[in-house]
Amino acid sequence: MGKVNSKGQDEFRTAVTLTVVWVAGLTLIVIFAALLAGIWLDRVFHSKPVLTIIFILVSIPITLFMTLRVVKRISTRIIPEKQNEVRKEEPHRG
Repeated sequence: MGKVNSKGQDEFRTAVTLTVVWVAGLTLIVIFAALLAGIWLDRVFHSKPVLTIIFILVSIPITLFMTLRVVKRISTRIIPEKQNEVRKEEPHRG
C-alpha cells in the first residue's frame, strides 16, 4: 500500500513540477517577446519608452491567461485519475 501512495505522490510532484516549468517558461517568453518588440518598435518610431511600456502592460493579462490555460490543462489530467481511484475503492450502493 505504501508503494501505491508513493507512486501517486511522485506523479503529483511530477505534475506540479511540470506545471511550474511550463508557467515559468511561458511567462519568460511572453515578457521577453513584449520587451524586445517594444524596444524595437520604439527605435523604429523614435518613441523611446512608450511602446515598450504598453507592450509590457499588455503582456501581463496574456501571461495570466496562458497560465490559467496551462494549469487547467494539466489539472484535468491529474484529477480524473484520482476520481477513478476513489470510485474503485467505494462499494456499490444501490
